[in-house]
Amino acid sequence: MPHSYLKHAVLPLLVVLATLGIALWLPDSAEHPAAQHPYFVFTALGVLAAMLAFSIAGMSFPPLGEAFARKAPFYAGVLSLFCLYNILTAKTALLPVLYFPSPDNIFGVFFEDMPFLLKCLAYSLRLLVLGWIGGIIAGFLTGVAVGFNRHVRYWVLPWVRILGPIPATAWIPIVLVCFPSVVSASAFLIGLAVWFPTTVLTASGIANIEKAYFEAAATLGASKSYTIRKVGIPAAMPHMFLGLFNGTCASFLTLVTAEMLGAKYGIGWYINWQKEMMAYPNVYAGLMVMSLSCFALLTLLFRVRNKVLVWQKGVIQW
Repeated sequence: MPHSYLKHAVLPLLVVLATLGIALWLPDSAEHPAAQHPYFVFTALGVLAAMLAFSIAGMSFPPLGEAFARKAPFYAGVLSLFCLYNILTAKTALLPVLYFPSPDNIFGVFFEDMPFLLKCLAYSLRLLVLGWIGGIIAGFLTGVAVGFNRHVRYWVLPWVRILGPIPATAWIPIVLVCFPSVVSASAFLIGLAVWFPTTVLTASGIANIEKAYFEAAATLGASKSYTIRKVGIPAAMPHMFLGLFNGTCASFLTLVTAEMLGAKYGIGWYINWQKEMMAYPNVYAGLMVMSLSCFALLTLLFRVRNKVLVWQKGVIQW
């Protein structure tokens, strides 16, 4: 392997070793409550093992090695931030102890409370998927209708412009009265947050299609429905995916508030519950789970986008 790969691959390994050294040999501050086990050390050892595995695998598989080398400085930077946070909290208590728990206590939540976190995540994903799929379908149909039918555009577009910018959470008092259950009400709020950007960007994408495409289809004898399905929608798909990405981010923002309507489980509910109990290690752990879930969903959407829109692969990166 080239010398540059080895140089980049060694960097995060050195940072992990330095993090382990500081965690093991620098004494902890007495102000922080002690965790049952050195969970931060356990996590750092796991990261070290993963880094070693990727480094060794990269020597045998050059594409994997190149990908690891590109990300190695970033990994080293993230690990350095965790090390710095450990110094500012567990080792020196320079940050307020109540609001900035030690890494041992934060990572301890994953070791000790993982089954309950997974249960809350499953409930949140159920709620999110219900609202997300409903919002996508409604936004797509509304956007296509507004984009292709001037009568729908005349009557519906003003309502989209008026009602769409209102935050989905502002509809809570009305939603609670109109829906029979908390789950359906919460799913509707999430769907509403997804519906607006999907509708607007779908309609915008259709409006920006060159008229020459439709004229060429009409010249070749294509029907209106065929033109919509085979010309209009494919040409507007880049804008549709942008609306979908914006709607996905908005759905996670709405999820936390939606789960305050009376849910018994859920990541948003878990974060709010632990915040009221002032259990900030659990709050941080819940935020990390929500962040990773959103990251995974957006990454999956970009993979789908790159498969569907092959000609635009790499134009928008995540």
